[in-house]
This record gives sequence, C-alpha cells and structure tokens, in this order.
Amino acid sequence: MAEAVFDLVVRQARVATAADTFAADIGVRGGRIVAIGEGLAAGSREIDAAGRVVTPGGVDAHCHLDQPMEGPARMADDFLTGTRSAACGGTTTVIPFAAQAKGQSLVAAVQDYHARAEGKAAIDYAFHLIVSDPTPQVLQEELPALIAQGYTSFKVYMTYDDMKLDDGQMLDVLDVARRHGAMAMIHAENADCIEWLTKRLEAAGRTAPRFHAHARPMLVEREATHRAIALSQLVDVPILIVHVSGKEAIEQIRWARSHGLAVFAETCPQYLFLTAEDLGIDDSYHGAKCICSPPPRDKSNQQFIWDGLNDGLFTVFSSDHAPFNYDDPAGKKPGGEEAAFRHIPNGIPGLETRLPLLYSEGVLGGRITLQKFVELTATSPAKAYGLHPRKGTIAIGSDADLVVWDEHELTVRNAQLHHAVDYTPYEGMQLKAWPALTLSRGEVVWDGTYRGRAGRGRFLRCDAPSLLPKRS
Repeated sequence: MAEAVFDLVVRQARVATAADTFAADIGVRGGRIVAIGEGLAAGSREIDAAGRVVTPGGVDAHCHLDQPMEGPARMADDFLTGTRSAACGGTTTVIPFAAQAKGQSLVAAVQDYHARAEGKAAIDYAFHLIVSDPTPQVLQEELPALIAQGYTSFKVYMTYDDMKLDDGQMLDVLDVARRHGAMAMIHAENADCIEWLTKRLEAAGRTAPRFHAHARPMLVEREATHRAIALSQLVDVPILIVHVSGKEAIEQIRWARSHGLAVFAETCPQYLFLTAEDLGIDDSYHGAKCICSPPPRDKSNQQFIWDGLNDGLFTVFSSDHAPFNYDDPAGKKPGGEEAAFRHIPNGIPGLETRLPLLYSEGVLGGRITLQKFVELTATSPAKAYGLHPRKGTIAIGSDADLVVWDEHELTVRNAQLHHAVDYTPYEGMQLKAWPALTLSRGEVVWDGTYRGRAGRGRFLRCDAPSLLPKRS
C-alpha cells in the first residue's frame, strides 16, 4: 500500500471562503492546509464531508473569559469551559480581553491573563488589551511595547465608571494606535446620559431589569459613536466600533464612511435575535438574563442590522460572550438577591451559538450569502486583528481550522450546550444547522461529542491588522 501523502484528507467538501464556493478535497499536513484539489492522494486519516459545506473555523474576536471583576461578580466561564463551548459551536480561535484595572500596570494585566489561560484553552487564542488607566508609563512605554510583542488591538470604554476614559484620554490612546499600528476598539455609549437617566428611573422606583434599556436608549449610543468618529478623525486613525446595536449608530457610521473615514463596525447575535421585550414586559426579574450594553432594541431595528451585515457596513460578527450565571450570587443575582438593574452584571453568553444562529437565519434564511457568512465570522475578524491568513480562511499555508456543517432542524437547549452558564438567551429557538465536525489545526475537537483537551490551544502573536492603512 502506498504511503500516505497527508496526515488528513477532508474529501468531497463544498469549500466556502469569503470569495468563492467550490468542490474540493483538502489535504492537511502538520496541522496546516497543504493542498486543495480534486482526487488528492491518501491521508493517514480521512474524513468524508459528503458534499456538505465546509467553512473556515470561526474567529470570535470579541468575547470575555475569566476576566477579573469587582466582587462579588465572577464570570462563569474560564478558558477551559469557554474554549470547549466555542469548539462545539464551530469556533476555533477566540480573542478575549486582558483587562487593566485602574492603578494596575498593563503589563501585569497581560501576565495575569496568560496565567489564567495557561493549560486550559482547547483552541487557539490571542488577547486584546483593555486600557482603563492610560498613565504616562502606559502610553509611552507599556502599550507601545505590548503592541510590538503581538498585542496589536485594544479596547477603550466611553462608559462604566471603572473603565471609561474622558475625551482627552481617548485622544492620547488613539494617538498611540496611530503611531504604532494598532487597532482601537471603542465601546460607544455616553456615560453621563446613562447616569442621568438611571438616577431618574431609580427615583421613580423603576429598577426592574427592563428599565436597563430605558437608561440606554439609542441616542446615547448615537452620540458616543458620533464623538468616537470625531476623535478618530482628529487623530487620523482607524477605529472599530464594537457591538453596534441599532439604526442610529449605524447612521453615524454610514456618514463617516461616506466621508472617506476608516471606521469599522462590529455587531452581535443579540441585536438580531433578541429585543427589548426580552428584558421583560413587566417587572419580573427573568429579564436580567438578557441585560447587556448596548441593550437589544425593538423588532423593527433588527432589519437595520441585517442590512448592515449584508451591504458591508459591518466588518465583524462577534458573540460578545460575557458569561454570568443567572441564579448565582456571583452572577445576575448579586449577593444572592434580585438587584436593581444598575447592579446586575452586564453580558450574555453566546460563544457556542454565534455561528449556528447566523448560518441558520442568515445563510439558510436567505438573508446573507455563504461567502458573507465566512467573511463576517472568520476572514474579516482575522484580518482586523492581525491573524490572517493563518486564521480565517481555507487556503494553502493556513491552519487546518475547519467546520463541516450539518443542515438539519434542531432546538437550542442550554442543557445541550458546553459552557458553564446556567442559561442561554436563545433557549427554545429553532435552528436549521449545527457543526457536524470542528477541526482545530487538523484535530477533531467536536464531532457531536467534545473531543478537545485542555491545554492544546496555542497563544497567537498578532501581526499588524491588515485592515489598517500602510504608513510611511
């Protein structure tokens, strides 16, 4: 018998990239794709895709895992459970956040986060930075050095007391991004407007979870998005506005694009599949499960998100996975009690459901093309954060991160998911597809049963984001 030419061959694949769809076999050696063609020679292992769609492994470029929190809050997912969940939903690369606390060295935050990931991650991962305390040392020494070491993206906040920067600090940080070739991600909500509205709601006794959306109407996102665009224009640096929720912020981004500004945008499943009503139509506490910021908007707003995904307004589709248990004193019930909306931890789980939701309702629902699906969930995130072409595509030389899709009817049940969160906001939703197989660097990590192992994931050093303009 002839010696196998490949470690693995995936046969009869309907390969989908951001540009094309074609029939081919995929040959893998040493965890990388080394051949794409018809009738490839034998592999030591073979997988028959049987004509099913095969996409690149998903790149979830915005998720939170084991992020340090002010007590008593604690995230339910660490790198073990979070990456397990990701793999079972077709995601093979995650980029969570090494978050700097005020008064803390940014370098110390990165070191701490490496310790949290070490020996736990089942799939490959990189880190974004969160800059919350831009001291002269951070701006002049730590941040430039970290960018040079492969941490080429960072997030800044315009809201949350323990995270937010004022406009002057924002300009300082954006200037570092410009000079050192980093991608700046911005959470755009007006903190003063939110606080003003929150105090008035509290004074009127309106503290149930549903009033979280009342304290964060679209205009607070619109104003902050407008201001973030103006700050980036002043510094002359690209920015990426994260988790854009609705029409009014979209209009600001369209204006910026029409004026030639390099403003990129991300959105998330909660703005396609949840509405403000999921936070409650009465004062029941159940809506705490869907508290996130910005909050979901009304049903009619969802079409604006679909339009933005389809026409190129959005560059990235991420989960913004922020996992807190519902029935937990360290989660959505602080100290074990039902709390006013101000005190409920923000965030919802979504790592495992991100790809199946968009594939089912976007691709199979006829709202976006298969190529657009790949672009939004894998290729563009990899480009935006300096991981392409190693990640995010099916090409010779790329890592063999692959998803074989099984198109069938199913119902989302939290009991069948693999995160450590005690609920999913998508419970009971009817889907049309789920990954049959997930391969990470040529290894099967999901085939209907989780096959990954703790510690096999590798840390990825990011290059300069390929979406950024070249500067002399």
